[in-house]
Amino acid sequence: MRRALSSAALTALPAMPESLAYNLNFVHPLLMWLLLALSGYGMWLGIKAKKTRTADAETRKTLIKGQYARRHFQVGGLMLALMVLGTFGGMAVTYLNNGKLFVGPHLLVGIGMTCLLALAVALIPAIQQGNLVARKAHVGLNMLLMTLFLWQAVSGMQIVTKIWENRPA
Repeated sequence: MRRALSSAALTALPAMPESLAYNLNFVHPLLMWLLLALSGYGMWLGIKAKKTRTADAETRKTLIKGQYARRHFQVGGLMLALMVLGTFGGMAVTYLNNGKLFVGPHLLVGIGMTCLLALAVALIPAIQQGNLVARKAHVGLNMLLMTLFLWQAVSGMQIVTKIWENRPA
C-alpha cells in the first residue's frame, strides 16, 4: 500500500538548482516552435494528399509515389503527442517555478489548441471511411489551429522576453 507524502516530507525534498529551474523555462517554447514548423509540414502533406486524391489518373501515378496521405497521417499523430506533452510540460514548469499557473489568454488558447488537435485527430476514422463532412471539419479545425498557433507564437515570445529580462544574475 502506498502512502501519500506529508507536507513535511515534501518540504524536505531538495530544491531544484536555480539554473535548472530557469533553463526549463525554454523547453516549452523550443518544443512549440518545432511543433509549429511540423504543423506547417503536416499542412503541406495534407494539401499534397488532396491533390493526389483529386488528380487525373496520369498525375495521380506520379503523386502517389510521394505517399503524402500516409506521411500526413504519421505527422498528425506525432503532432498530437508533442502538443499534449508541450502543453502539460509548459504548465508544469510554470507551476514548479512560480507555485501557480498564470490563467490568461496564452494558457487558455494553448489548452483550446490541444483540444482542437485532439478533435481533428478523432475525425480520422470517419475520414478513412469517406465521410466528406468529417474531412471538411478536420481541415477547418486545423486551419483554426494554425491561426491560433501563429498568435501563440507572438504571445509566447512576449512571455519568453519577460523571463529573459528577469533572468537570475
